[in-house]
Amino acid sequence: MESALHAAYRGDWPARLWGAAPAGVTITRHRMELPPGIGEPCRVAFVSDLHVGPTTPLPLLETAFDLIRRERPDVLLLGGDYVFLEAEPHRLAALSALVKSVECPTKLAVLGNHDLWTYDGAIVKTLVAAGAHVLVNDVATLPDPWTDVAVIGLDDPRTGACDPMAAAELLNGEAFSMVLCHSPEGLAHLADMPFDIFLAGHTHGGQIAAPWGPIVLPPGRLCRRYPSGLRLHDSGMVFVSRGIGAVELPMRVCAPPDILLLELHRPGTEASDA
Repeated sequence: MESALHAAYRGDWPARLWGAAPAGVTITRHRMELPPGIGEPCRVAFVSDLHVGPTTPLPLLETAFDLIRRERPDVLLLGGDYVFLEAEPHRLAALSALVKSVECPTKLAVLGNHDLWTYDGAIVKTLVAAGAHVLVNDVATLPDPWTDVAVIGLDDPRTGACDPMAAAELLNGEAFSMVLCHSPEGLAHLADMPFDIFLAGHTHGGQIAAPWGPIVLPPGRLCRRYPSGLRLHDSGMVFVSRGIGAVELPMRVCAPPDILLLELHRPGTEASDA
């Protein structure tokens, strides 16, 4: 199917068609409390499913990253599916420019199914050159004064080899944990791993939805359970992003693009100014 789309969408004309009717990007804001300590709040931006390619207008992606830059995040988290169809040089150049445009000390990324279906090595190289550290069943600790915060980056649960236990062995007793995984299906692998917040994308919120919710979702029990937004899962929070771009069809219906702006603060501190 993707080879047929590659031929049909030559010249990226569907992205220009969608771009003729500009779409807005929804911002979800959430505040969570860190363990007691000192230091300013940590501002985290999470964005997923860019799908640089023939069905996503580049101005839409630029709008999303402009919103992120205005928030001056301390941490940028990238949830995978950076391209749609092939990882061609001009798409990788666009991806690089977007990620580089956010000036923050910590950029962390995981891969999605569409990345693993194409030249994932080229995507990893592009992300690294843009300042991001790609986590594959790996752990990154945030810099001072948030060294008690761990980001656990998991491989894609369907296309990759999701192994949270391998990542858990790398933890050093951090008191607050964020799990970054492309798909909500990664939750099925976390039965023995507590977390504070789980961040995913993949679903697009259905991409084509109705006012009461998604009509069709990617397959998976947890995708259906958590199609988008903030929810509680056991004792941890889950945020599933609708992402920014599109696949197959160059449109979204009742599933607007979104990003998460998460503020992690110490007890007794006030919310920081945007």
